[in-house]
Amino acid sequence: MPPSYRFGLLAMLLAGTCLAAEPEQGEVLEAPGAVLSWRQRPAVENRIMTERLEQLLPQLMEETGIDMWLVINREYAEDPVYFSLVPQPSFAARRTTMLLFARTPEGFERLSVNRYPLGAPYETAWSGGDLDAQWAALADLITQRNPQRIAINSSRDWPVADGLTQGLYQRLVAALPTGYEERLVSAEALVVRWVETRTEREAELYRHVVGLARSVIAEAFSNAVITPGATHTDDVAWFIRERFAELQLPVWFQPYVNRQAADLPCTEDQDFCGAAGIIRRGDVLHTDVGICYLKLCTDTQEMAYVLRNEETAPPPGLRKALALGNQWQDDLTDAFVSGRSGNEILAKSLATSRKRGLIASTYTHPIGFFGHAPGPTIGMWDNQGDTPVRGDWPLAPMTAYAIEGNIRTRLSEWDDNWVQIKLEQTALFNGQSVRYSAGRQTQWHLVR
Repeated sequence: MPPSYRFGLLAMLLAGTCLAAEPEQGEVLEAPGAVLSWRQRPAVENRIMTERLEQLLPQLMEETGIDMWLVINREYAEDPVYFSLVPQPSFAARRTTMLLFARTPEGFERLSVNRYPLGAPYETAWSGGDLDAQWAALADLITQRNPQRIAINSSRDWPVADGLTQGLYQRLVAALPTGYEERLVSAEALVVRWVETRTEREAELYRHVVGLARSVIAEAFSNAVITPGATHTDDVAWFIRERFAELQLPVWFQPYVNRQAADLPCTEDQDFCGAAGIIRRGDVLHTDVGICYLKLCTDTQEMAYVLRNEETAPPPGLRKALALGNQWQDDLTDAFVSGRSGNEILAKSLATSRKRGLIASTYTHPIGFFGHAPGPTIGMWDNQGDTPVRGDWPLAPMTAYAIEGNIRTRLSEWDDNWVQIKLEQTALFNGQSVRYSAGRQTQWHLVR
């Protein structure tokens, strides 16, 4: 159907959808609204990138004690952080591309040492076609500034900070004057802080990006898409995928939809309950969806109920189960305190859940430029204890998280069979509290 009609239909669906934001946030899920064209997006992305380079990066380099940061990569082997640092549209590093960031007594420098100049906000320090001359130019720039701590993207524990290939590392060491290789240090702390930190503008934008993802879920979990007794869970998953494609919103994983029912197996200690199949009345549905738009990624899981013929609302047991899921979310986010590690947050939140008698599992992760971003890991689905290194990373202000996990409870309406409530919403920690970027699910999506 025509896009204009699709948007009108979606607005009508959302007007009556059984989704609610937290009253204290005053947020209401609305129709998707405007999605910028591919041509319009670079201006927004580049404005944010420039602000980050001008205001955030110097602060983070000072915080981590780095005098100079080198990001060196080649076409077909781009550094994971490269595209967060360069103007868009950009699809590759173009031969060998070198970025140099330096704190000097005169101020902060952003230099490009590259065959193809990047332009603003970079100053072109060298441009030419000779690779040996390029490395010599980089070495001259370094020695002129005489930095004591030169950060390179090499890390044992953080993949996002391990973008310097062995071949480029060897070329760098060979190009440096004798003794300078001893000044090379890992940039992992700087890279993690760069990738995990959100600016005020990004935080404002995140509400819209997450709202887009949630609105498509609301559309998918409706009678506009689902015919009970005929529609397969895979049909819904592919509808979500194709709907995002219509909106020109890239997904970072294949959407997933599953069903739970009174006659399907689910136990107290089962990691994940749910199966593919034809959707029937009385089913509980779950989806997991993630998009990336304007460099910000989302990760969202929500639940739906397919009403039986005689029903106008979910059974009381399911309404209570979703409320328990929201309680688990509150227990987790209440444990967010600046400087507290991911492992400490996990332990505190799970202890609170146990006191309440909640059977909960937490596997929350940072989110931003990447769906699974660096920062404090707060549990993993297959490990509800400490996660070495990444779980030890401290929580910092202005960082975003996919608040992800599940609770399990028995349903009297299902002859005491178990149901699993699997929830995930993108949220921002501002240093004092956690705010869901576009609300969270507190009521069931209903398929009539």
